[in-house]
Amino acid sequence: MAVAAERISLRATGRSRRRLRLNRVMEGVAVLAASVALAALGIVVVSVVVRAWPALHVSLFTQTPNLFGGPGGGISSAIVGSALIVAMATGMALPVGVLAAIFMTEFARPRVAAAIQLFLDVLNGVPTIVTGIFVYGLLVIGHLQSAYAGAFALAVVMLPLVARATQEVLLLVPNTLREASLALGVSRWRTVVGVIIPTTLGGILTGTVIAMARAAGETAPLLFTCSIFAPAVSTDVTHALPNIPVLIFTYSEQPDPALHQQAWAAALVLMAFILITSLTARGLLARSRRKLTHG
Repeated sequence: MAVAAERISLRATGRSRRRLRLNRVMEGVAVLAASVALAALGIVVVSVVVRAWPALHVSLFTQTPNLFGGPGGGISSAIVGSALIVAMATGMALPVGVLAAIFMTEFARPRVAAAIQLFLDVLNGVPTIVTGIFVYGLLVIGHLQSAYAGAFALAVVMLPLVARATQEVLLLVPNTLREASLALGVSRWRTVVGVIIPTTLGGILTGTVIAMARAAGETAPLLFTCSIFAPAVSTDVTHALPNIPVLIFTYSEQPDPALHQQAWAAALVLMAFILITSLTARGLLARSRRKLTHG
């Protein structure tokens, strides 16, 4: 006797249907939010490129600003000055941030490490204009504005980023590596220098590159510490050096349309630097993760 097979419906009904509808709605909201974020970035990039286009020529990168404004001139001195200031800030923030992260991860007691983490988080949340005022009172009053004062201000901004990024990477190192080194009779500090740091070097560089990208665009600290400068190319760090953020701010306040175009061009150069450093950071982070995951 043939038994009629009952048809089984795979359609969602009742509560399952409501869940599917809610899931689709939330997916749509997430896609819309991502589209809005990408659209905002696209609008910013396109508007900067359009406004900067008339000023984009070779002389922009090879000539110094005109002494009395007007068409022509370039931003070569600001590019050199920004490079020097960011390089000095990195030289100040990198060793202190890495050593602080190593101390918190490898040597400090939990309470001490938690207190240092809280201090770094608070420092990361301090407005940069407050940092600029602090460094102004510390290094500029009674002296002159200088590139090293500006670099110190940017180093304060970079320090918590480098320290926290390094700490996160150090926490990813398997404890088996530490235990194996200690089991061979290697001292704790030799284990850190010979095993831990080489393993996490890519992650440390990633945090440093991200901090450099953040510091390169900061204007407020430099307004207080490194904003009164000559337009010529200079490498004397005892005096204020031209730099891109202050140049953008200064040119944007001028009535000359040619200077406005150069300000947009300088902003495009700054955006390009941040894009390149961000892509470099992503590449280094992916390499570091593969090294930590696959050995």
